[in-house]
Amino acid sequence: MTQEFDELVSHAHETRVVVVGGGVAGLVAALECAKIGMRVTVLEGSSRLGGAIRSAEVAGLRLDTGAESYATRGGTVRALIDELGLGDKVTTPNAGGAWLVGIPGVGAAPLPAGGVLGIPPNPWAADVRRIIGWGGAWRAYLDRLRPPLTIGHEHSLGRLVRTRMGRKVLDRLVSPVTTGVYSARPDDIDADVAAPGLNNALTRTGSLSGAVTQMRGASGARPGSAIEGLAGGMSTLVDALASRLSDLGATVTTDAPVSAVTRDGDVWTVSAAIAGVDTEADLVIMAAPEDTARGLLSGTVPSLAREPGPSPVVEVVTLVLDAPALSSAPRGSGTLTVPGSYTAKALTHSTAKWSWVAEAASGHHVVRVSFGAQGEPPATAELDDARAAALALDEASAMLGVPLAAEALRGAVRERYAQAQPASALGRAVEVEAVRRAVSATPGLAVVGAWLAGAGLAQVVPDAQREADRIRRAALFDGDAASDAEPEETDAPAQ
Repeated sequence: MTQEFDELVSHAHETRVVVVGGGVAGLVAALECAKIGMRVTVLEGSSRLGGAIRSAEVAGLRLDTGAESYATRGGTVRALIDELGLGDKVTTPNAGGAWLVGIPGVGAAPLPAGGVLGIPPNPWAADVRRIIGWGGAWRAYLDRLRPPLTIGHEHSLGRLVRTRMGRKVLDRLVSPVTTGVYSARPDDIDADVAAPGLNNALTRTGSLSGAVTQMRGASGARPGSAIEGLAGGMSTLVDALASRLSDLGATVTTDAPVSAVTRDGDVWTVSAAIAGVDTEADLVIMAAPEDTARGLLSGTVPSLAREPGPSPVVEVVTLVLDAPALSSAPRGSGTLTVPGSYTAKALTHSTAKWSWVAEAASGHHVVRVSFGAQGEPPATAELDDARAAALALDEASAMLGVPLAAEALRGAVRERYAQAQPASALGRAVEVEAVRRAVSATPGLAVVGAWLAGAGLAQVVPDAQREADRIRRAALFDGDAASDAEPEETDAPAQ
């Protein structure tokens, strides 16, 4: 046994792993390989690690300018945070909740509690009726009188809600949530992926509102309990991952875009813009965005050789404001917009949402304004930074219901993202499964990232860990361990 163990350790130390992409998925996969002694190299094409997790200094404050939190479901992200020694930085959002703005005839109102993707459990509840009116409530009530659907009959979330509860529930409650969270319209969202069990619960209870009530009762979740953040910003997670990789002897290089990935026998060659030097590897973990990953792997995995569909392009403008009127958090932790009412899709009042931001801001306010969605380029796309900040300030003033003069602006920064296709998009699950089969059939290759796992750390982290474990087992045990191992738990589906 000791000899076998020594041989296994020696094999691990001799195994060369190249990770293409230094977002969280790539860093987590790299860590899983480095922890058992594999020789890991991470190549990131841009000047910074972290992917969608980004930070910047704005008016003297170090702030999240990308992802600001993670979903707590599954506990995988929290376990990683604890492993990296960041447990004391975990923080939860303040109470307050989000508001809806741009409601016809109403203007603004708190987002009703207890819904699933904006679908209300009770259309007669006062907070729901305030938004959809008496007529909308009566139409939504017809849901309880209609016959239930056959399981799986309706996959489109938009068509499901429109048919069961009417247009006002769809347009004023569901659309703001899917546009703000997924950057996608409800008609393009697969209900079974975005809200697993919704169709089944509908069949059991006989109504969509009954299905939501049953799902909420089963989860036992309270509003605001589903996410956490890190004091100091989510970029501290990226810094900790990079530091741990360095401690384990891994090489992490930025400004190293990969131009080619080829395979000859059991050896991979990764060509990157590092003094023209090619890197040989026994294992390759592709952690680049979908278009880059498909392009680099098309020669080795021909079924990946196609252009991906258009991804949502989003711009987030972070503002630091001297605006005492915002101290009362007039519209909670932020707002979602009814599509068509504003040029922005959502706003986060960061100093109202996170205590650590409020403490750091010392009386100033931090507001993040988001533009752009699937099929809808951001209104800031053609503007320079100054004009983009001015537009964001105007939108923030209107969405928060507080006059914000240009003189209130103390600093601004804009970040642009090409988001992965939503995992909940219609047809996406079948497409992802085909990619995974093709990748699994290619020895020495793993592919990770939001375009396969779904957006959000709660999907990305466990998926990267599983893929790294699969590929390292196959390398160390020549595939035997993978077949003998106990089945792994599957990742929780997208929320």
